[in-house]
Amino acid sequence: MSSDPLLQPFQLKHLRLRNRIMVTSHEPAYPEDGMPKERYRAYHVERARGGVALTMTAGSAAVSTDSPPVFNNILAYKDEVVPWLREMTEAVHEAGAAVMIQLTHLGRRTRWDKGDWLPVVAPSHHREAAHRAFPKKLEDWDIARIVQDYADAAERMQAGGMDGIELEAYGHLLDQFWSPLTNELEAPYGGSIENRLRFGFEVLGAIRERVGPDFIVGVRYTGDECLPGGTTKADGLEISRRLKESGLVDFLNVVVGHIDTDAGLTDVIPIQGMASSPHLDMAGEIRAATDFPTFHAARIPDVATARFAIAAGKVDMVGMTRAHMTDPHIVRKIIERREDDIRPCVGANYCLDRIYQGGAAYCIHNAATGRELTMPHVVPPTAQRKKIVIVGAGPAGLEAARVAGERGHAVVVFEAANDPGGQVRLTAQSHRRKEMISIIDWRMSQCEKHGVRFHFNSWVEAETVAAEDPDVVIVATGGLPHTEILTSGNELVVSAWDIISGDAKPGGEVLVFDDAGDHAGLQAAEILASAGSKVEVMTPDRSFAPEVMAMNLVPYMRSLQKQDVTFTVTFRLEAVERSGNRLIAHIGSDYGGVAKQRLVDQVVVNHGTVPLDDLYFELKPSSRNWGEVSHAQLIAGVPQTVSRNPAGAFQLFRIGDAVAARNTHAAIYDALRLVKDI
Repeated sequence: MSSDPLLQPFQLKHLRLRNRIMVTSHEPAYPEDGMPKERYRAYHVERARGGVALTMTAGSAAVSTDSPPVFNNILAYKDEVVPWLREMTEAVHEAGAAVMIQLTHLGRRTRWDKGDWLPVVAPSHHREAAHRAFPKKLEDWDIARIVQDYADAAERMQAGGMDGIELEAYGHLLDQFWSPLTNELEAPYGGSIENRLRFGFEVLGAIRERVGPDFIVGVRYTGDECLPGGTTKADGLEISRRLKESGLVDFLNVVVGHIDTDAGLTDVIPIQGMASSPHLDMAGEIRAATDFPTFHAARIPDVATARFAIAAGKVDMVGMTRAHMTDPHIVRKIIERREDDIRPCVGANYCLDRIYQGGAAYCIHNAATGRELTMPHVVPPTAQRKKIVIVGAGPAGLEAARVAGERGHAVVVFEAANDPGGQVRLTAQSHRRKEMISIIDWRMSQCEKHGVRFHFNSWVEAETVAAEDPDVVIVATGGLPHTEILTSGNELVVSAWDIISGDAKPGGEVLVFDDAGDHAGLQAAEILASAGSKVEVMTPDRSFAPEVMAMNLVPYMRSLQKQDVTFTVTFRLEAVERSGNRLIAHIGSDYGGVAKQRLVDQVVVNHGTVPLDDLYFELKPSSRNWGEVSHAQLIAGVPQTVSRNPAGAFQLFRIGDAVAARNTHAAIYDALRLVKDI
């Protein structure tokens, strides 16, 4: 029996959980037609196989037709969900974990032009900023209908084999009743805290009557909205006591804050550069005040913090949700005393930001997450050992080296710079994004364990590669900033990379022309503003930084707005000319009919990268496949067999930004899906 606090079992009612680590409810947006089909099931089963005690699905499953999903949620109001749930719960149970699901009615946190185009409902007409719909104020028949919808949905979840359910009560309809800011109903559902809680307890009562006394029911709710006039900490403690005393719930799952704005959501679910476990103490206060099973998750990315949360008695079950998106085998590695092998969550929030922008959740540096049906989390060994030469030690090259090393190949990596990392190392120079370097550090550690050889400060020619007598060559040389985009004056501008790296000193009055819309533009602007520059960020797009998604945008805006940075949309930088010791920026618009000028000290251009591909084209004639990749074989997950030049000495591939400017996840996915089959 282990003495590790995280590995102690926990008894929740009749359910014995095998350890103290859980994946809290979240919606990775993997359902198909609103159902948790094969892809959804594979995602949760992988985490169960990795040792987690409890995996919670759906964040959240919709109980009513007038709660249409805004990011591909499970439709708990459909009877057809039951057999899909049954397949998932049986598979998760077979892997040794418990499984629950979160139910909700979104209230105003959705849109009327989704689903069946029904009016959004809430206990007031106040619009939620994030989803913009003006709600209908609930009538008595709406309330009665939704109470029954909750009970019907709970019965379906029980029929689907779930170990329990959790109701979502922060930002969604239940909380919209509870919060004085969003409840303008009269008695019996508005006014006093007892009245505001009435709807929630009617829902819980109807559920308990339907599922019986033994089925596990919990609530995830905010202990403090952190908003003037909203639910206070004192209210949160009172709500906690009332939930326990009702006898209707079996556990409390505590969050802190509000989610009606991007900024509020980011404080509830903090990202990189923000404090770790910021709400753990509040969860601990609620557990101490109620002496009741208490769960919590909010940026608990590492085992040490999770272990403290349990050992200190702050919570009974600790959620490591994004951490398990990064590495689903955390518990297994703890048990095997391999904590140093755990792939670290770097807080980049690529996962959640993609969801809120309408896409499926992917981890920035684990390309197998969400692709469990086709991509391995544990790379299998090969029966045929090959010599593989990789040029470039950025994220693409290092992932290729890691996977090839795990396969058992003999791997050598050449890198022109002193250190590995490429663009990621550049990104990590900003203090707020320093965690990104763990993407590189973890891969270097794994490569060393698998005997990968590295040559740094090595500029590689074709002869260098040939001397290694390789079977496979992978070019992962990345790209260089693309600034040759103006009709004239390209020689007068500097790149965003020049600012981030410190190769170019900040000017006094600076125009940042951001035509890529990614992190580099805003990161450069932040560095400039912090150095005292007067900064204008200009983009030809109708919104700035569209590739920097909602939650990642929040820290940038908190910094840049304080430093009075100006944002200008729908204008395009066309040319730059010198005027004395200053520069004239000539500005037009894709919409036509505009010609403006700005007099500035410095022009910074962010326009992505162009591939650094000279070596690839130098090697191409000597390769068996002339660099060609069979997309059909790549997608099917089988080895590449293209042969255009039988006399060629090796297979040749290029990946990441050496192909085209994309992002870190794309570079890592390129490497994984190619090299896993070599």
